[in-house]
Amino acid sequence: MHTPRLEFVTCASPAGLHRMAYWEWGDRNNPKVLICVHGLTRTGRDFDRLARCLAEEYRIVCPDVVGRGRSDWLLNPAFYTVPQYVSDMVTLVARLQPETLHWVGTSLGGLIGMVLGGAASYSRHFRHPEAALGASAMGLHIDKIVLNDVGPRLNPEAIARIGQYVGQAGEFSSQEAAVDYVRTVSEQFGPHTDEQWKELAEFVYKKEGEQWIKHYDLGIAVPFADQNAAVMAAGEQILWQSYEALDCPILLLRGELSDLLSADTANEMLTRNPQARLHEVHCVGHAPTLMHDAQIEPVVRFLLDS
Repeated sequence: MHTPRLEFVTCASPAGLHRMAYWEWGDRNNPKVLICVHGLTRTGRDFDRLARCLAEEYRIVCPDVVGRGRSDWLLNPAFYTVPQYVSDMVTLVARLQPETLHWVGTSLGGLIGMVLGGAASYSRHFRHPEAALGASAMGLHIDKIVLNDVGPRLNPEAIARIGQYVGQAGEFSSQEAAVDYVRTVSEQFGPHTDEQWKELAEFVYKKEGEQWIKHYDLGIAVPFADQNAAVMAAGEQILWQSYEALDCPILLLRGELSDLLSADTANEMLTRNPQARLHEVHCVGHAPTLMHDAQIEPVVRFLLDS
């Protein structure tokens, strides 16, 4: 069975330098790169099953977004925002130097890809030619993107629901108790076997002393305190601009019962970018975990379809 290599890249924030961990699968010399980026409280190991299906086709890179997993924590939690995450991914892509770049982003990971891809497209089409050439030389062109249950418009009720548990400590005396907690707060993931729930919890809880604790900096919840209607409206406008600027094939993966990405928003995304197509996952909310064959297959088919 394939297992990933753990690597690190040094990134910068206004508060200083930090290391971002990433899990790498496949031939490191393969110029065809697939970057998979997880959701708000998850890790790069969420993509193990997808990566095993595609390791012969790609160099697959699954980062732990800063503040999560094996990555460093930021000195100032106020910078746990999409612009900082995008900056870190620019550094990562510059290291990888891909000839072809595909992206799979779940929830937050989709937002990061949307902003990065939109910014790269904008640079190529509207800035000076030398700026566009520089973006191309660094591989900053996303050739295909999968947006897993996320879009420019996010339902405020879902954001509030997620915000309720992000900053909670959640210490447990056993791994089994941690798995039960993940099963409870992640009910929207849909039906999973006991083995799958254990796999979903394995990398998001770590043992310290006699306790199992969350793998991430609880400070990632700090930016949620600044969310209000005006901030969310401004953010949505920027995200629509980024999404509309994407100039590559787009697969919108939506959980049929999702409370984050509404059916109306998904349909509007189809209208506002003609390169998008939609696949709905039945009996799943936010977000499809890409652990079931029925969820993996349409992603693989989209990525490999020439």
